[in-house]
Amino acid sequence: MVTRGEKGVYVLLIRLKKNQVIQVGRLGKFTFPRGYYTYTGSALAGIENRLKRHLRKDKRLHWHIDYLLTYATIIKHATIITNEKIECQVNKFLLSQKGARIIAPGFGSSDCRCISHLIYWGNKKPDVLISKLGKITPAQLIDPSTK
Repeated sequence: MVTRGEKGVYVLLIRLKKNQVIQVGRLGKFTFPRGYYTYTGSALAGIENRLKRHLRKDKRLHWHIDYLLTYATIIKHATIITNEKIECQVNKFLLSQKGARIIAPGFGSSDCRCISHLIYWGNKKPDVLISKLGKITPAQLIDPSTK
């Protein structure tokens, strides 16, 4: 359970019910196939408010994920409470998993060197992976021996 003011990293499990062509701000237009996606983000100013914002349908389109969430639904999320900037490590961990694919290069990663912070999983919902993620400590993500 996330409490007010806590900082950290989150992963959204998202479902897109049908194929959709979406203009993602200045990043460009992409064809998103129906299926499951994960999006990795950070909220170093407060994770609770960030998650609430992502769950709202009525909002100004600001982040890349806002454009996808106009058509898709968040069905689950995991959080890692930390003051450390480990968003990219979490993302790399997810990308290393079997079945992870990139649909939109640059999505959510304009401020880092990751290829994308949005991962496509096809029709296989990565529930177990998301559940495990909520139990991972920042040290486990940084130490490759724990993978």
